[in-house]
Amino acid sequence: MIDRRIKFRHIQCFVEITRQKSMKLAAERLYLTQPAISKTLKELEEILGTELMSRSRAGVSLTKQGEVFLHFAEMSLAALQQGLDGVEQAGQSAAKRIKVGALPSVAARLMPRVAREYFELSAGATLQISDGPISFLIEKLRDGELDVVIGRLAPSDQMKGVAFTQLYNETVDFVVRPGHPLLDDPDLSRIGEWQVIYPSEHSAIRPIVERFLIAHGVGELPNRMETVSGAFGRVYTRESDAIWIISSGVVANEVADGRLIRLPFDTAITKGPVGLMARANSNLTPEQQVLSIAVNNVVQAEGL
Repeated sequence: MIDRRIKFRHIQCFVEITRQKSMKLAAERLYLTQPAISKTLKELEEILGTELMSRSRAGVSLTKQGEVFLHFAEMSLAALQQGLDGVEQAGQSAAKRIKVGALPSVAARLMPRVAREYFELSAGATLQISDGPISFLIEKLRDGELDVVIGRLAPSDQMKGVAFTQLYNETVDFVVRPGHPLLDDPDLSRIGEWQVIYPSEHSAIRPIVERFLIAHGVGELPNRMETVSGAFGRVYTRESDAIWIISSGVVANEVADGRLIRLPFDTAITKGPVGLMARANSNLTPEQQVLSIAVNNVVQAEGL
């Protein structure tokens, strides 16, 4: 726990004295008197319970403890400056734009709440949202057409040059309309008796679903269509006897409202990480940092 007696002026004075190697010069740089800056340094040392600097006629020099403290003091000032720069840029609404790629599960479940949170933090910005398969979104991220992508972790060969920060875990669901015949006797081995809406070839969950079905002895599905379109799946599943295999986030709202029913299959082994992706070795811009804050606020509020 940081001692609340330590104030910004303590850190600022200490760092400036170190940079100038002189109480007198540091006082001039900070528009303070020399007694005032000397008193501030003494207060800091008393709070920390150690001597940070040795004084002599030649000037000041750091003690071992001072060298350690200087490293973190400079880091804290740099972080604070970044925050101030971010706030300043967040106030310049005309130039603010961020392009976000979202997997269908994220676009349906998370992004509406993230958008509201983001605009509260950065009023006047333009938020551009695109959804699609993970391979498509990652390619656009690499090409600079997207600033960040939020979605399920892709296979390692697709993640080259991409940094991934996990947000939460998500499973795959099997959902049907209310009153579906399979609800009377749920049996995973029988899903082939009905039409199945299956994840498309380049979707993030395709290999996960394939492994899950193989592990449970489910063979070929003779009557299936392939798509990850949430708009199509929601309507078609409600109007037919199709069984839709899809990420839980895509249908979370419909399941909660009772418009779709989750079949009671144990899909725990399909659980996988969903996270924020950005180009590797590149610092997040202030707007990207604000979006990251918005995303984390929503994830925490939703208990994901």
